[in-house]
Amino acid sequence: MTALQETAMNSTSLSQSPAFTLARNPHGRLVLTLPDGTSHEGVTPVRAFPIAAPGEGLSLIGSDGHELLWIDRLEQIQAPARQLIEEELEVREFVPTIEKIVAVSSFSTPSTWQVDTDRGPATLVLKAEEDIRRLAGRTRLLIAGGDGVQFRVKDTTALDRHSRRLLERFL
Repeated sequence: MTALQETAMNSTSLSQSPAFTLARNPHGRLVLTLPDGTSHEGVTPVRAFPIAAPGEGLSLIGSDGHELLWIDRLEQIQAPARQLIEEELEVREFVPTIEKIVAVSSFSTPSTWQVDTDRGPATLVLKAEEDIRRLAGRTRLLIAGGDGVQFRVKDTTALDRHSRRLLERFL
């Protein structure tokens, strides 16, 4: 283990549960050490509900595909281990956030959109209006691009006026 080794609590019951250890090995892979001392290299964190409840229900999966540890709430584990998990999740869950809709090719589907995201400019093809899903509340959206990439709009009211007008034509 390296200096990155951190201890966190299994979140099923913070006061009664044994500690587990999470670290990165020299190759950058996560290593989970359970309370009984068994060590598992190449652990992958997987959210149960990545869109609806990203902070709840997280599983640490071993390289064999089996669940090694269940975490009820990500906020209940200590910050260093949580940071390691969040770094892994960021790589695994590529969901760019649309910050601006620059242009759309037409107001009927299929339509090609030019957007600015938190990860840079992107192009997506909206195959059908049903590919725009409203999430909790009326201002959060999930837009499925034709190539399978999901794009998120955290708050439609936070978009600039031009972007809101283009988006309203599809809602």
